[in-house]
Amino acid sequence: MKRIETSARTATVVGNHQGKVRVGVVGAGVFGGYHAQKFAGSDYAEFVGMFDLNAEAAGKQIAKIGQGRVFGSFEELADACDALVIATPASSHAMLTRKALEAGKHALVEKPLALTGQEARALAKLALDRDLVLSVGHQERLVFEAMGLFSTGERPKRIEGVRMGPASPEGRCEDVSVVFDLMIHDLDLTAELFGGDVKGADGTGYSAHTRLLDHASAELHFANNGHAKLTASRCAEKRERWMRIEYATGVVEIDFITREVKNTTKFDIRADVSAILPDPLKAADEAFVAAIQGRAAPVITGGVGARAAAMAELVEGCAMPVTAAA
Repeated sequence: MKRIETSARTATVVGNHQGKVRVGVVGAGVFGGYHAQKFAGSDYAEFVGMFDLNAEAAGKQIAKIGQGRVFGSFEELADACDALVIATPASSHAMLTRKALEAGKHALVEKPLALTGQEARALAKLALDRDLVLSVGHQERLVFEAMGLFSTGERPKRIEGVRMGPASPEGRCEDVSVVFDLMIHDLDLTAELFGGDVKGADGTGYSAHTRLLDHASAELHFANNGHAKLTASRCAEKRERWMRIEYATGVVEIDFITREVKNTTKFDIRADVSAILPDPLKAADEAFVAAIQGRAAPVITGGVGARAAAMAELVEGCAMPVTAAA
């Protein structure tokens, strides 16, 4: 194993696994099925199977994929694999990721890595201590990289982002607040754009159809004097997803639904990246396997997931008292 130590966020492990990586998926929901399909079609991985407390749901996914089998327990699946994908409800991510790492398995966990910064940092450290690859499902940063937003050479002064939509008919992700469900994507992207740590935050929010925050807004202040205003909602009348990034030299405005970009800067920002990044989830899954085999360093490290989780915890802590008072 090769360890790369640059900072707590980017410190990671590059493996030396020989041959195909045997991958199992924990969680037979929508994203579990997506991950299983990607690994089943990979030239570098072998999809072994799936475990879910709902064996019938796991069976349907296996039948759809036409590869692998249903396992009767987490431990049975782990014993048959080199790596595990954790695609269960968000509130179980930290516990299952710890079980995977303690079993000596590389782990790819959907976001969030954990619901507290402390637990997320502990998991990132555990992976390093065990010489295991830990990757987190923040693959939207691959889209930003392909768009050219991470290679401008200039840090923004201000960012405003909105990610809103109606409530999920299936109650998806309602075991956590909208901050850990939706805003965490923009928290990660914003932190990467600013290239610094959050120094302070203010937040407001309210519940609509769950006992947790269903709408939240946050003002964040970064070490380099950058400022961000982010809003996320899962109780809006219609879908909105956009970001406005203000630089000293101009402004980039992105509508992610229409794929329209308005750009007054000199930066080459690409609106449509489908030609160079047709499948971000597949790219993230393949990068995970490449890191295990030592062909490349992980692109979405445990430290990245830990920073995002800590930011989400900070925002949620600011917003929750307002909800309680209401």
